[in-house]
Amino acid sequence: MIITTTNSIEGKDISRYLGIVTENMYVSLYNTKGLSFKESLSMRKAYQNGEENIEQSKKEIFAKLEEKAKALGANAIVGVSMDVEMIFEASTLGISVMGTAVFYT
Repeated sequence: MIITTTNSIEGKDISRYLGIVTENMYVSLYNTKGLSFKESLSMRKAYQNGEENIEQSKKEIFAKLEEKAKALGANAIVGVSMDVEMIFEASTLGISVMGTAVFYT
């Protein structure tokens, strides 16, 4: 499946627009999972774990978006945008992804 931020796919004709697909997820920034007590006090290690958690979450959110598009009969998602919102109280990021599910020939 092609997932792109552009509104078209070079060399392909979009024959059907099947609908907007969206997905949301919350990700913890300060992640001490799998760290020893001493490592959890090291901000560098905690942030490194948080970065890995964000990257894994991005893979998951795009996989879920792709599943929703496939359920509509799409073979691509165009016009994809991602919004990231910081939720300070919980040291959490809210991630929203949306795009248009299409069928191209």
